[in-house]
Amino acid sequence: STRNHPCKMNQLPPKSPLASPVSEGTNSRGEALDNLSMDSFWLEVENIKQSAEGEQEECSLADVKTPEEGEAEAEWLQDAGLSELLGDRGSDGDNLVLLSTLTRTQTAAVQRRLDTYSRSRRRKNKQPVRHVRDIFAVGNTEETGAEKEESSPDPLWHNLRTANAQRKTQDYSCTVRNPGKEEVFNMDVAYSEQAAVLLKGSFLPESRKLKDGNALTKFKIPKGRLGVTRIGDLSAQDMKKIPTLALIELTALCDILGCELKRNKAAKLKTTEKRLFGVPLNTLLENDQKLLPNTKVPLLLQALLSCLEKRGLETEGILRVSGSQTRIKSLEQKLEREFYGGLFRWDDVHQNDVSGLLKRFIRELPAPLLTAEYLPAFAAVQNIPDLKQRLQALNLLILILPEPNRNTLKALLEFLSKVVARENNNKMNLWNVSTVMAPNLFMHKGLPNKIPEGKEKQLAEGAADVVRMMIHYQDLLWTVSSFLVAQVRKLNESNSKRYQFCDKRIKNLLRKIHADKEKVEKNQAEPSKTVKVHASLLLKDSLEVHLNNATRVADVLRQFQKNLCQNGWNIVNTVNLLKCNNSVECTNLLLYEVGGNIGEHCLDPDTYLLDLYHINPHAEWIIKQNPSYPRMF
Repeated sequence: STRNHPCKMNQLPPKSPLASPVSEGTNSRGEALDNLSMDSFWLEVENIKQSAEGEQEECSLADVKTPEEGEAEAEWLQDAGLSELLGDRGSDGDNLVLLSTLTRTQTAAVQRRLDTYSRSRRRKNKQPVRHVRDIFAVGNTEETGAEKEESSPDPLWHNLRTANAQRKTQDYSCTVRNPGKEEVFNMDVAYSEQAAVLLKGSFLPESRKLKDGNALTKFKIPKGRLGVTRIGDLSAQDMKKIPTLALIELTALCDILGCELKRNKAAKLKTTEKRLFGVPLNTLLENDQKLLPNTKVPLLLQALLSCLEKRGLETEGILRVSGSQTRIKSLEQKLEREFYGGLFRWDDVHQNDVSGLLKRFIRELPAPLLTAEYLPAFAAVQNIPDLKQRLQALNLLILILPEPNRNTLKALLEFLSKVVARENNNKMNLWNVSTVMAPNLFMHKGLPNKIPEGKEKQLAEGAADVVRMMIHYQDLLWTVSSFLVAQVRKLNESNSKRYQFCDKRIKNLLRKIHADKEKVEKNQAEPSKTVKVHASLLLKDSLEVHLNNATRVADVLRQFQKNLCQNGWNIVNTVNLLKCNNSVECTNLLLYEVGGNIGEHCLDPDTYLLDLYHINPHAEWIIKQNPSYPRMF
């Protein structure tokens, strides 16, 4: 199609005449896709353009201008929770607390942006901000002794960039270092610190390049003594701290890899008279929660996915085969009128039309599902050569997303995984699904797509590859790294200590802090400990548990289950706890860590509790019913 359209989406070329997405001279990751066709991508682009015909008035482009020197750095510092460093000398307490938790590479990322901002201010003859050395001299990162000896991260940065430049020609992309075996995905050490170590050393030789979508590397997150934390395991209060920490870490990782972290300004959303399509996610959820409290995914999206799961998973070419654009637009209008009244009949709708409505819902969001700010960053992930580091960047980007976007994206990816699982029937493998969904996620009518000439194919392949990674590795991507949880604990501890020192009874507080320190040191030396586990919502009694180095969460839940059945404890909520045969399943119960240096933390069954006690001795441990477990009535 050569017709002009007001949306910049038409800057992508029409369907590629090549069956293979790779041409001579492309990089090695392009070769990794050489058996995979991009036909579905270009067909979807054409379908999107056709569906947008006659809607020119709605295709407004965001006014994006090149930021002035220092402007991008100032916005970054604000988003990273460090806005007070931009010139306010008298209120940097919160900033110093945050800075005190950062690693060397994270500190270097902050310092570089503050330094750039300072230079821009001096050039404009404005009041200079505090010098970076004045700030970072206070922020103790609590690293090892060797790391403390470096007065500035600049030498580290210089050495890493030199090593990075020397390895620009080295191929270490998309590799399977242990064919047929799982690779370790380390979440205990900051990703940027891991990248720094890799750049100082050398990559493994004789790596194999991937040749098809079925050969994606398998990764395993090794469970440490504290288990694994998933998104949703932390309280809302603690999760609010994660995006700023993830942004700083992502920036540090990109700095070390020599990749630019691209971000747009937040888009100004236009108001609409519609109730479903073209409505901001926050507004949708506010309206939905009036009908169904605690709704985390828009009800319309849930209905679309449910309909497709019931009748569309076996349909050949589902998502790829386009429904009737006329019927889809008519159905959209009908949904606007009838959905909330419960009058819409899904059984009367053809499955290809439902998949068309699903894709249209995503495209019509006023801001991209991946957000206007970070859509360029998601697209830029393709520029990171190493697969594991691409996944590290994606993991951090997922954590940065606002909660409504993250929950909606997860619901979509879970559905796409179910489509791929029925590949034998619907003929939609992972790459097919990825190429169809990529244009719907990465092309948005409200944002300009200024694609350099000759780069269309490469960018299209990269976008599809990012979607493929999000579908295939979603369990890994929805994990909160252990190093981020540790930083949240440090933030909570520092805030607590600072609050205590505001108390006038300073002498008593100092004695208490000294006593607490001795208590912690004593606890860490203890090989065993007896603690109480509460279950106030289920039982009136508490459970005394003797901890040793081998005691795990799963062991405590089994002990609780055994005592519950044998000792006839006073059960508060029999209906919700007991199954029909008067037995209790451990899967019905969860153990939470509450208070101390954490808000609330749902614990991994493989968490070793004595280790956790040493890290957070002031927390309470509470057994609760699993909220996702089906209740027995």
